[in-house]
Amino acid sequence: MNNNYRANQIAIKQFRKELSAMMDDIGNIDRHVLSVAVNVGLADVKRNTPVGNYSKSTFVDPDADNKFNTKEITVGIYRHTIKVGGFMRKSWSSPRVKRVGRGVEKGLFNSAGYSSFVNDGHRIVKNGVNIGFVKGKFMLEKAIHKVNKVMESEFKKEVERVNKEHDK
Repeated sequence: MNNNYRANQIAIKQFRKELSAMMDDIGNIDRHVLSVAVNVGLADVKRNTPVGNYSKSTFVDPDADNKFNTKEITVGIYRHTIKVGGFMRKSWSSPRVKRVGRGVEKGLFNSAGYSSFVNDGHRIVKNGVNIGFVKGKFMLEKAIHKVNKVMESEFKKEVERVNKEHDK
């Protein structure tokens, strides 16, 4: 009985040691999975955010010392200037993963003040009268859907990695 007791004690110590190492690896899975998934969502929301194109066309009269005149010229040189926006696309960001209670959290937000109007849609009002509605682009909702899919696949990969690492 003495030999069995010692063998069992050694086996239990070894099991606890392996379990402790596995728990450390599992504790880091949530941070890694969330970080990877939200970063994929950040790339997706940036890709889906519309960028304004503010083109301006003017005629230049060659006989008028290059002064702009858009009303009277019938024959002249056509000048086209293009200004491309992108402020809202550049304003997407995501902070680091942080521990909150027993879990982790990482956000995805846009600091441009008008981003919610582009994402959700908005009314068009002139002189106090509602004359229409602009549909939203819903780029944040699409990114959240992508984050959920990536989180699920990344979690499965990480669990398989930990199991393989610990021979399970």
